[in-house]
Formats: sequence, structure tokens, C-alpha cells
Amino acid sequence: QVQLVESGGGLVQAGDSLSLSCAASGFTFSSYVMGWFRQAPGKERAFVAAIYWSGSRTYADPVKGRFTISRDNAKNTVYLQVNSLKPEDTAVYYCAAAFARAGSDYSTQRLYAYWGQGTQVTVSS
Repeated sequence: QVQLVESGGGLVQAGDSLSLSCAASGFTFSSYVMGWFRQAPGKERAFVAAIYWSGSRTYADPVKGRFTISRDNAKNTVYLQVNSLKPEDTAVYYCAAAFARAGSDYSTQRLYAYWGQGTQVTVSS
């Protein structure tokens, strides 16, 4: 059974940092692209970052330079380090897994087969 379990969210102040984790099980983690998405109140879910099986990364423009995605294939875990948080970063953060296919745009949600339940990040001003 496939599971993605996020953790590490919370209530913080603007400028603070958080470390989000997503523990995966039930599939061959190292063969999948892992992504983070977020859904702010009243908005559609949006791409945040993705990391490929090779370790290459891609980020959405609003988080470049502040967020860092990483993965540990030995632990079947993907991380999202979020720094210099802003109130507009408030959202539910989801991790997701997409089977790796050459030439695909992994900012596209429909490529992701598996999703976690999300972890809430709230940033106060």
C-alpha cells in the first residue's frame, strides 16, 4: 500500500524557518520524482518544488532562493526546508510522487500518481 506522510508543519512568524518531511512507502522511491505542492486558502493547489531521481531540482519562482528540496533515497524521505517565511506562504503543503519519464514537466500535478494528506504551514505577520 502506497503511503506518503508529511510532517513538520506549524504556526510560525514571518522570517522563521521550518523543515518539512515526507516519508514514503509502498513503491520504489528512488525511481520516482518527488514534488511538493501547496494550497493556500481559497486558491488552487500550486507547484512548489520537485526533485528528480538524479538529485536535480526545480522550483516555482515565488520560493526560489528561500526553499530547498532534498531527498534521502536510503530513508525513502523527501524534505522541504522553508526559510524566510512570508504570510503568503501560508498553505497546506503536500508531497507527491510521479513515476519518472524523460522530458516531462514535473510542475504539472497530473503527472503525480501518489499524494500525501498534507501538513499545515501558517505564517503570521
